[in-house]
Amino acid sequence: MRADLDVAGRPVVVCGGSAASLGVITDLREAGALVTVYADSVPTTVRDLSDRSLLTWHRRQWSEADLLEAVLVVPGADRIENARIAAAARAAGRLCLAAPPGVAEDASGTRSGTGHVTLVGGGPGDPGLLTVAGLEAVRHADVIICDRLAPLAVLSQAPAGVEIIDVAKIPRGEFTSQERINELLVEHGLAGRRVVRLKGGDNFIFGRGGEELLACAAAGVPVTVVPGVSSAIAAPALAGIPLTHRSLTQGVTIVSAHLPPDHPGSTLDWSALARANTTLVIMMGVATLTAVSAELVAQGMDPHTPAATIADAGMPSQRSVRATLATIAEITTAAAITPPAITVIGAVAGFEV
Repeated sequence: MRADLDVAGRPVVVCGGSAASLGVITDLREAGALVTVYADSVPTTVRDLSDRSLLTWHRRQWSEADLLEAVLVVPGADRIENARIAAAARAAGRLCLAAPPGVAEDASGTRSGTGHVTLVGGGPGDPGLLTVAGLEAVRHADVIICDRLAPLAVLSQAPAGVEIIDVAKIPRGEFTSQERINELLVEHGLAGRRVVRLKGGDNFIFGRGGEELLACAAAGVPVTVVPGVSSAIAAPALAGIPLTHRSLTQGVTIVSAHLPPDHPGSTLDWSALARANTTLVIMMGVATLTAVSAELVAQGMDPHTPAATIADAGMPSQRSVRATLATIAEITTAAAITPPAITVIGAVAGFEV
């Protein structure tokens, strides 16, 4: 955190719902704080954290009485309102952080000439797994367009005046369309700004980074790609599961199960996957896991094949369950696991240290 405070298990109040506060909210959560947000509206990412009971959101404006519940107050509104929040915190005898980057100044100005877009893969959520190049891009950005699975704690290292835009996509819920994200990248790039597209995992592994690259190229906006650590690789490793092991498997297959096997739009050959004898990594498959596991068994995969589901990889809320192919969907549901999560199917899922 920008302030070296022990907030583990202690109440922190965030006043306002600006996207600029995403970094400090994530920072506080990772430090173990009990975060409560007071705002009429919040970015999609904050709404998602509230829905998952990872913070508390009260859909109203803050009051002086609310500040008395906290050991620390965080301004998260506009410049004038933040000054009032800070004054109220002092009057209540509460510590108050400085306004997050992006709140104190206006980044809407333009530079001469065309700007630049950097597509940054942020890794599985732990800011320590973001590459040095990715962090440097964040530190020099004029605009950061981010989603909920990015390592949002690093936003606290963005420069003052940065414009932060939350374009989170909630599975089967609220989302910003990919077309609109592409438009934002082009609009800000053509306005002469240094734009960072910060997302979770790797931008080119089910991250739609290719679509963003093509949109910018078509508009004449220069693009740099900073690869990230894909959750397909990181989540199993963080759970102690090697995707390859000399005596167990000689390959890995990564697929998206956003569509179930019987969906007309699914192009995967599940019969081939069942017979491939490689580790199978299922991404975006929590909702379809019952159908996926049943199809693999129907296509000949041994129902006793070890399987594991890992949720929230790289975050304080990371957890995992282990079972067999025949039971992994039931066990995952019973554990109330929700996205983001991946499932590993294969001998390595039974790996014991």
